[in-house]
Amino acid sequence: MALLDRLLSVPFVDRDAWADEVLGIESPPPDVPDLPQGSVPYLPCSVEEIAAMVFEVPLRPDDDFVDLGSGLGRVAILAHLLSGARARGVEIQEHLVRSGRARCDELGLPVTFVRADAAETDLDGSVFFLYAPFNGEMLTRVLRRLEEVARRRPIVLCAVDLELPALPWLRPRETSRVALTLYDSCLPGAAHRSQ
Repeated sequence: MALLDRLLSVPFVDRDAWADEVLGIESPPPDVPDLPQGSVPYLPCSVEEIAAMVFEVPLRPDDDFVDLGSGLGRVAILAHLLSGARARGVEIQEHLVRSGRARCDELGLPVTFVRADAAETDLDGSVFFLYAPFNGEMLTRVLRRLEEVARRRPIVLCAVDLELPALPWLRPRETSRVALTLYDSCLPGAAHRSQ
């Protein structure tokens, strides 16, 4: 039975715990006390929102998926397993990066994690995921980085429980989930990502 079929056979209220057990994801240790201003402490995204995002983008094997603020790696790992997309996580907390790497090593998955500040590191990808990892000036700086990527190639931004400000280079897309918003880059002269 495919992973999605197995996931859907689990009662809705138990899906997050089931996915974490299958992936070997344990409860995270406490967040580091000196997170940069604008960073949000670790909070896992629900499996339901991850699955909805994978199918509504739609995420494909030829995509480069990047989870900004990847925590323990649940989103990047499931995005890869459900779609075959290349996936990586960017996370500022070293202990969470180590845990995500350990999960992928143990499971033999080609998902990678880097310790970096998403507002300061070079970004590249075709689909970016944000689950309320930043706010304020840090979010503004991350969005500027993503605009730089969108000037080179069409991208999709996936936001869960995070409403992005109106930006001329992003066009929101309707989704089937209240908490999930997809944004397509729409810069003049740039190609558009086919869905």
